[in-house]
Formats: sequence, C-alpha cells, structure tokens
Amino acid sequence: MSFLDRIAECNAHDPAAFRPFFAGAHKVGAVRHKFAERLRGFPSVFDVAAERVALVDALATPEARTAALDTVVRTLEAEGIVAGRRNEAYPALLEWGHAPLFQIERAAAPHFGMRSFGVHMTGYVRKADGIHVWVARRSRVKPTYPGMLDNTVAGGQPVGLGLRENLAKECAEEAGIPKALADQAISVGAIAYKMDAPDGLKPDVQFCYDLEMPADFSPRNTDGEIEEFYLWPWRDVARIVADTNEFKYNCNLVLIDFFVRHGLYSPDDPDYLAVVRGLRG
Repeated sequence: MSFLDRIAECNAHDPAAFRPFFAGAHKVGAVRHKFAERLRGFPSVFDVAAERVALVDALATPEARTAALDTVVRTLEAEGIVAGRRNEAYPALLEWGHAPLFQIERAAAPHFGMRSFGVHMTGYVRKADGIHVWVARRSRVKPTYPGMLDNTVAGGQPVGLGLRENLAKECAEEAGIPKALADQAISVGAIAYKMDAPDGLKPDVQFCYDLEMPADFSPRNTDGEIEEFYLWPWRDVARIVADTNEFKYNCNLVLIDFFVRHGLYSPDDPDYLAVVRGLRG
C-alpha cells in the first residue's frame, strides 16, 4: 500500500450510481437512485425524474427550502434512513463564501451529496530526532468511525461560525488547547476529495492548519469524543498512513499534505506528483 492508495480510497465513486440534485437552476449535490425514489414520497418538496432530483419551484427562498428539508430529514430519521443527528446546520453552497441556497442537518448532507467543509489541524513538536505529530484516537463509543486514529483536532464547519472561531472551539473541546495557543495555528491550504460513502456521496473540502506545540504541553479531550492522544515520530505516522487503514479516511490526506509541505516526503519519490495532484480532488 502507499499514499496513493489512501488518496484513491478517498476518491472512489461511481457517477452512474447517482443522479444530480438541484435547487432552482443550481446543481448542489447528487443522490443515489434508491434514495431518489424514496424522495418521490415528498411531492410537495421534490420533483423526481429519472435523470435528476430537484426541489420544487415553489420552494424559492433559502428559508422555505430549509424548513421543507427539515421536515423531510426528520421523517427519514424516524425511518432509520438518516442516522447520527448532530444538530449542526450545514450550508448548501455553490462556492465557498457564497450565500447558502439552504441549510440542512449535518447527518443528512451526504445523502444529498452536498459538499461539506471542515477544519483539520495537525499539532506537532520539534525534537532532536525530528518532527513528532500529535495523533488522536476517536472514542470507541463514537457513532462514526469509533476507535480510529484521527488528526490532532478536526471538526465539521457548521453555519454561523467562522473558520478560526470553529477551529478554536474544536481545539478547546477535543484537545483542551487554550485559545491563545490555538490562535497560533497557521492556515496552510485545503484538501479535497469525492468519495462514495455508506450514507451517500461526500465531495468534501477540509481547510488545513498546522500548530507547532510546546514540548511541555499535552492535549486532553474535554467532550468525550477522543479516547487518547499519542505523540509519535512523523516516520511512524507516515508508515501507518501508507500501510494501514487505522486513520479515519480523510485524516490520511491531511497528514500526507503535512508531510509534503514540511519536506518530509521527497519529490524524488516516483509517486510524488501524482500524490500532490491527488490531494486537491
């Protein structure tokens, strides 16, 4: 296995398994054919055809769309189709920074194939033998990807929070990192991928941050989502990424990007350019 394997896993999807999802004239996602057929049961909300699904024209405002979709999602939750409610509203965006066409419960976003955004931060320490990376292990009772390895801090980007504000919140909740230290994190770009997941399509973007942490600071979880933290040499982390599936899928991409940017992954590697291109989806 290799870094390219991890990138390929995050970009494995079959376009033929989905039909596009529209709000007005705008394509905002894609839905599986079986899910599309279930949406026929909501004729006041969806216009379902063999080649596409669209919100009905009467839902012409973001507020009307949001309210209608909330009713649909709650019905689908009662049926067990949508699971794992987060009570976080995700925006339907044509481009980052645009006004949302509507908002939807985070757990439902993949079912509609909407692009979701998040923040991922790699905390690291410089030692005499090189860079060491703080790795988190997700709680074994967490409903999504329990017990898997994770980035130092990571979280979805909900409506109503700026990226920096969200990062500071996640740093405090997941790793006990005070705001004064979290504010030192450096924005270093974004990774993107499009993945066929069990609950739908994930054409997602993660905004990446680096934080060089004091040698005498150890992260500690405060919200129960992280079971343990480890400070590992970067080579050990790179080996786990390349040779296993122990990390949550998108965390692999964030770490590979970290290795590239810090010069830890050599451009002499024959896969180097393919890896760099693959990180941007």
